[in-house]
Amino acid sequence: MTEPTGTRPAPAARPGRGLDDATVTRIADELAEATRSRGTIERISTRFPAATIEDSYAVQRIWRTRREEAGARLVGRKIGLTSKAMQFATGITEPDYGVIFADQAYRSGETVEHAQWSNVRVEVELAFVLKAPLEGDGLTVEQVLDATETVVPALEILDSHIELEGRTIVDTISDNAALGAVVVGDVEIGPRDRDLSWIGAMCLVNDEIIETGVSGGVLGNPAHGVAWLAGKLAQHGDRLEAGELILAGSFTRPVWVRPGDVVRAEYQDMGTVEVTFR
Repeated sequence: MTEPTGTRPAPAARPGRGLDDATVTRIADELAEATRSRGTIERISTRFPAATIEDSYAVQRIWRTRREEAGARLVGRKIGLTSKAMQFATGITEPDYGVIFADQAYRSGETVEHAQWSNVRVEVELAFVLKAPLEGDGLTVEQVLDATETVVPALEILDSHIELEGRTIVDTISDNAALGAVVVGDVEIGPRDRDLSWIGAMCLVNDEIIETGVSGGVLGNPAHGVAWLAGKLAQHGDRLEAGELILAGSFTRPVWVRPGDVVRAEYQDMGTVEVTFR
């Protein structure tokens, strides 16, 4: 029997998802175009109220897969929204994650093009370099430290392709957790050389102190963020691999940056991370 025109049911969303695959792909296409044009799109959460967190990770996976198919090499992950400072700044109350590709990683002291990003802010973080895989839910801080080769200071450069005002967790995850790039410092410490809950840092723009913070602002210890990430990835059939760089989350609020600015983060006993925005 032929189905009457106009009565065909809409494609069903997958379990845990409020949107069908075609809509998820459409959103990924919009974000890809915004990335190319360095623009922003209207909030996903406003246009698609049924969108869930799983929908947003599905959007992110499309972006990741396309980049990998084009030859990009994954080198790490970022965890976002782990500190009260960041949650207050965004109005979002749970962490999220994104991926880091090789062309998004810089060393301290480099000059970068400000215009390659839609809007530019920086955050102060610690990053974990893994020597062993991490997989599964309920990992402890000790298990994270056992799998860590070194801990390094880092600046995250944020780049949002979704309008900032009123964003929700669905918006940020879809946009690869707003990652633009990461700038990594030269000082490396062992995972147990310092109490990772008590590393202070100052963020300076053109030698003026703009933000200060302490690493314990990230879930009490940034290693808790890495454990959270391993558990979340397990839900998506993924894991952290040896050699990956894990940005554990910011313990300062985001700082706006303009062309010509020199940003420097000074860490307690861990040197500095500096980047110039051309």
